[in-house]
Amino acid sequence: MTLLPGRSPPGDTDSTTRGLAMLHMVRKWGITSNHMFAAGIASIGLSVLSWLTSLRAEGVSRADRWGIFVGEWAPTFFALGVGLRLDEQENPKLK
Repeated sequence: MTLLPGRSPPGDTDSTTRGLAMLHMVRKWGITSNHMFAAGIASIGLSVLSWLTSLRAEGVSRADRWGIFVGEWAPTFFALGVGLRLDEQENPKLK
């Protein structure tokens, strides 16, 4: 199987370990899954707000770009929230 440079093969435990280390680091900063879920919900509201603000100031095409740009943050926050929730359940004492 040919891989692109920097890509790991499926099932690579090194990439899984790096992902878990990132989640542990985020938890050590005091960020919980509830914070990430709240950030996801807030980014949806911010997307609508940025779209409305940009619509009045810059026109429809620019407003759509701003709304979509900010709206793409929500799935990222929700995915991190799910990852953190799973990590919190597997390692409840980690802080």
